[in-house]
Amino acid sequence: MNEPAAQMTEVPDLKRRAFLDQSSGERVRGFWWSIVRFSLFRWSPTACKAWRRSLLKMFGARIHRTVVVAPSVRIDFPWNLQIAPNVVIDHGAIVNCMGTIAIGRGTRISRYAHLCAGTHDYTSRDMRIIRCPITIGCNVWIAADAFVGPGVTIGDGVLLAARSSAFRDLPPGQICIGEPAQPHRPWTDNPTAKA
Repeated sequence: MNEPAAQMTEVPDLKRRAFLDQSSGERVRGFWWSIVRFSLFRWSPTACKAWRRSLLKMFGARIHRTVVVAPSVRIDFPWNLQIAPNVVIDHGAIVNCMGTIAIGRGTRISRYAHLCAGTHDYTSRDMRIIRCPITIGCNVWIAADAFVGPGVTIGDGVLLAARSSAFRDLPPGQICIGEPAQPHRPWTDNPTAKA
């Protein structure tokens, strides 16, 4: 019986648990952002794109005026978010910016896709969260229900297929499929690459 391994998965009780180290300023911003997100952001009409962009900017997101974010998108820690021109984030997507997330020009994040820029340190007893930045290149398509994990860089012109999961960096110009996602073939007919 391997006792040291069993001890590594022991998680402290709730009173002693602090998964994500945050400054007091981050906690205050997080509190107010949760109120704004559940009210003013979430229930805004679909056509109010500029309104949602301005709310994100108020909380520190660096976001271009041509970006479209659907009202049902869940964005956590928006002060760690950078979005270039002509990006679309579709309904039901989750963008968890525990670490920095940078999204390049002309990228589309489809419905129910999930970007997560943090992971638990499974080697530590308290299972603290490590912030791991995500970088998504230009003219990328993250298809429906796809997952981009912590610390991943996705090259320009990549199609991450529906329900695929990126746990490692993906090379530019490829259609990537699977769990974990692997390059399948070049994406030579990328319509946004020419724009």
